[in-house]
Amino acid sequence: METLLSTKGITICLFFFVLSLAAAIEIPLSVAQLPTITEQSHTQVAYPFDEDFTIKCEARGNPQPTFNWTKDGKPFDLLSDPRIVPSNNSGTFVIQNRGIITNFQGKYRCYASNVLGTAMSEEIELIVPSVPKFPKEKIEPLDVEHGDSVILHCNPPKGIPPLHIYWMNIDLQHIPQDERVSMSLKGDLYFANVEENDSRSDYCCFAAFPRLRTIVQKMPMTLKVSRFKHANDSGSPNAAVTKANFIKERKPKLLIPPESAGSSSSVTVIKGGVLLLECIAEGLPTPHLSWVKVTGNLPKDEPETENFGKILKIDQVTAADEGTYQCTASNPMGRAKHEFHVHVEEPPRWIKEPEGGVYSVGTNLVLLCEAIGNPEPSIQWKLNGMPIDSRTFRGRISAREISLTNLQLHDSAVYQCEASNKHGTILASANINVLNIAPLILTSDGENYATVVGYSAFLHCEIFASPAADIRWTKDDSIEPLSTLRYELNKNGTLEIKETKKEDSGSYACWAANSVGKRAITANLDIRDATKLVVTPKNPRVLKSHSILLNCQSEYDSHLKHSFKLSWRKDGDKLPVKSMEDGRIILDRDTLFISSVTLEDQGVYTCVASTSLDSVTAESQLIVLDVPDPPENLQLSENQNRSVRLSWKAGASHNSPVNESIIEFEENRWEPGRWQELTRAPGNDTTALLSLAPYMNYQFRVVSVNAVGRSQPSKPSLRYATPPAAPDKNPENIRVEASEPNEMVMKWEPLKPAESNGPGLEYKVSWRQRGVEVDWNEETVKKHSLTLRNTPTFVPYEIKVQAVNNLGSGPEPNVTIGYSGEDVPDAAPSGVSVDVVNSTLVKVFWFGIPRDRVRGHLRGYKVSWWKTKSMLDGKRHHPEKHFLTFVGDRNYGMIPGLEPFSEFRLSVLAYNAKGDGPESSPVVFETPEGVPEQPRFLRILNFDKDSVTLSWGLPKKANGHLTGYILQYQIINETHEIGPLNDVSVTNRSTLSWRLSGLSSSTKYKFYVKACTVKGCGKPVTEEGLTMAQGTYAGIYDGISTQGWFIGLMCAIALLTLLLLTICFVRRNKGGKYSVKEKEDLHPDPEAQSIKDEIFGEYSDSDEKPLKGSLQSINGDIKATESADSLVDYGEGEHGMFNEDGSFIGAYSGSKEKGSVESTGSSTATFPLHA
Repeated sequence: METLLSTKGITICLFFFVLSLAAAIEIPLSVAQLPTITEQSHTQVAYPFDEDFTIKCEARGNPQPTFNWTKDGKPFDLLSDPRIVPSNNSGTFVIQNRGIITNFQGKYRCYASNVLGTAMSEEIELIVPSVPKFPKEKIEPLDVEHGDSVILHCNPPKGIPPLHIYWMNIDLQHIPQDERVSMSLKGDLYFANVEENDSRSDYCCFAAFPRLRTIVQKMPMTLKVSRFKHANDSGSPNAAVTKANFIKERKPKLLIPPESAGSSSSVTVIKGGVLLLECIAEGLPTPHLSWVKVTGNLPKDEPETENFGKILKIDQVTAADEGTYQCTASNPMGRAKHEFHVHVEEPPRWIKEPEGGVYSVGTNLVLLCEAIGNPEPSIQWKLNGMPIDSRTFRGRISAREISLTNLQLHDSAVYQCEASNKHGTILASANINVLNIAPLILTSDGENYATVVGYSAFLHCEIFASPAADIRWTKDDSIEPLSTLRYELNKNGTLEIKETKKEDSGSYACWAANSVGKRAITANLDIRDATKLVVTPKNPRVLKSHSILLNCQSEYDSHLKHSFKLSWRKDGDKLPVKSMEDGRIILDRDTLFISSVTLEDQGVYTCVASTSLDSVTAESQLIVLDVPDPPENLQLSENQNRSVRLSWKAGASHNSPVNESIIEFEENRWEPGRWQELTRAPGNDTTALLSLAPYMNYQFRVVSVNAVGRSQPSKPSLRYATPPAAPDKNPENIRVEASEPNEMVMKWEPLKPAESNGPGLEYKVSWRQRGVEVDWNEETVKKHSLTLRNTPTFVPYEIKVQAVNNLGSGPEPNVTIGYSGEDVPDAAPSGVSVDVVNSTLVKVFWFGIPRDRVRGHLRGYKVSWWKTKSMLDGKRHHPEKHFLTFVGDRNYGMIPGLEPFSEFRLSVLAYNAKGDGPESSPVVFETPEGVPEQPRFLRILNFDKDSVTLSWGLPKKANGHLTGYILQYQIINETHEIGPLNDVSVTNRSTLSWRLSGLSSSTKYKFYVKACTVKGCGKPVTEEGLTMAQGTYAGIYDGISTQGWFIGLMCAIALLTLLLLTICFVRRNKGGKYSVKEKEDLHPDPEAQSIKDEIFGEYSDSDEKPLKGSLQSINGDIKATESADSLVDYGEGEHGMFNEDGSFIGAYSGSKEKGSVESTGSSTATFPLHA
């Protein structure tokens, strides 16, 4: 029960109308009242397989009624037979199925009585069926002649319907039936005429009673059919049969109805039942049956016939089916007719039944009883189950009405009205209770009610009173009736408060009063906050195969939390709480998650929140977006030679409108099976005029496109063939190619098969020498090239190529200029000169050859050079040619990558597509000295406490006369701190070792040595080492074993912690193998020299860089003239040294060694190139 809210002192009143409760409320059992039959049996069958049979009769009343029975209109004592078991406080009794019980068959009626009156039940018929059996009898065989009519009688035993009759043989196979042989409604088997094959000895009639679960069989019958033969007939058997048939032929004769019934008969059928009219005739040939309605309205539907037209059947008979029906049996010999006069009757049914009720003293009573039927039913009134004697009855009585005035308490009684005709009897009862009591309030006092804001509240006050009571409601401590439009009093005394508000909470009182007395009850009302719902997102649009999460946000009154429930529905159907479809749809109280959304998921999703007081819903429509369905029903119209109109029906757009339709075609003449796009139709257009090419056998399909994507293609249209025509276009990309000087090969892009426009595609080629010939030379070819021989070398021709086919020529072609075959140039460049830029770079100049000496399209020039001797030692070198290619018509080029201090020879030639021309006469030039390469190695020979002896090797290439060496050193350590750089100049070029003094003990140093010429110093070679207090040393080249000994010694001296020792060991192991490039990036050389004056000199993959923080230029800037040349001045080498923009991309051809240090533990140090 809801908790009561505090009572407010609000006084509001309303007076309500008087409420009559005579028939509205069932009389409480606490009030004295007449008996009323509440349950009874109807027609009942006592099946032999049942253990007992129950006849029910239940009634209520105050005082408790007693029960009596009649059987077939006579009193029936339930104690008269020990097999009857009555029930206590009930009229129901049970008959036990023991012995012979046929004497219990009859019509029973139950009477329930108390001091106020008697109630009577309808008649209850108990049927006790006997077990159906065919009598044991001997049936004589039937001997008949061919063509006679025969009836085999079944005469089934009586039993509980329905009855099903079957004619079968001894093997339980059905006897075939047709127009000649058929079974009547009574079960007899009729032969319109017999045939010899009808002879058999096992005609068996079976009768089935489904309700009795019984099938019985009659004794088999024998039928013998013999042929008739004339005594004087000695002819063939066929002649005898023909004669016999002729004699037996006869017109139809009706067997049902029999001739004794006359030409017509009357049939009565119950309204709503089934009408069955039967006609069976005999005759030879076999008669045909037909039906017609002679009088009356024709039925709406054609009547149904059964049994090969011998039975006319009408279901659910109505009055319109009355009339005369005629059946006609006919054959070539004549016809027979019979008329059925059909009458439709019906059992009684009520038009007006008497109504009982509660009446107060002094009122009047009128009871009406009216029934119809055919024949018209008779009406009989009864009082407390007994016929009313009009002589002693104080009221007025007629066939249809009973009336009483000034009712008194003793007028309480049960009035029965019974309507009967030959088809049945119906009974209606009316309990007239005359009462004079104070109001009884049937609703409990102090009930607690609750509702939510905005809903209606219903406060119940169910009252029984006679005379009728006045009802009014008050609120809280007020005695004034409630008086606003929001309050409404229902007929049953319930107070409805519409659109409740918080202030409607409080205590209410229901008052009931009549002339006998008055009563009152109280009721308490609480108003709760309404539940609110929101589903997010609202109406989402989701792509198919994507996911969606719906969230249901709710608010509800805290008092209702225990009854609060959430559920989900889709399109009105409840979704189960557990996940569905293998977890694709997951419902978790206030969330609904759908993964891999399908089109079937589209719909309205409703979140339903319910409490014990209210229920609210919130909806969100899920819209699933997908590519359109394929278009359908492609149709072709407006057929023309070069066009056709295609129409189609758009498929479902799946919530995303179609933006365009792509029309594709496939033709099976040139490219069968290949679909190609033809055109596009905008928006929702479903038709397009298609431009077509000649000589094609098209079929089309359509693809719809929306914002999601493309649909699957539609099914193809019917094929559409266009007639052939002359070509619409000529070949393109006409060009001349030649492999020999005195020939010209004309080539072109052939037309695509679909562009041929017809059969017999060929190409008409026209040509003439430009400026020499006036007339065109022509030749027609099928391929897409034509070769002309014995043409002048490299002269211009005008060329035309036109497409032709069997239907004509294409448009007038354009003229293309092409040249005949090329030959190699026959002249060499002249005026070749060399300008030395630096020790590795020169600039070459030449004069180009005349255009007529090129004998083709000039591709460019090639410069070849080779070293002849070294200027350092004067040794001659085996000629090893190098070359660079300079594309285009030019007269100079840059040659990089030369060896310093050497003598070279150089020549230039022109080339075209055919090949190279003759070389020019060689030109001799020399390169100046350059800086040396780095020394071959650097070793530490001896390390004392404060001195060290260094030894190094000669540079691999001096590139000039050595002037000496520069030795540099500086302090380094593991913290990446470096000391100042110290220089030592060794001026004797023969010196290859040096002892440095004044070093610090136990200190790590880095040493640099580089060789020098008059042009400057080269790249240094480096080495690192440690001075020791005892004069020992350790070099990087000593390997990891030496470093391990050193690390062990350092650990003993420094006594580092275990962690620091581990870190040091790892670092030193790495330090023995660290990249020289990384170390040199860390410790740069202060005297790195710029080599811009030798831009393509010695290249290395591991240039040594001086230590950071001490970089100094020792060579100055390159002259301005040396850096002014564009990179396009450099040619293309044998190995692709330069890109087209002139950038260097590889080494030159020929032998070139990289400088390296050969000593163990040393590493190559190089300098970077400076652009």
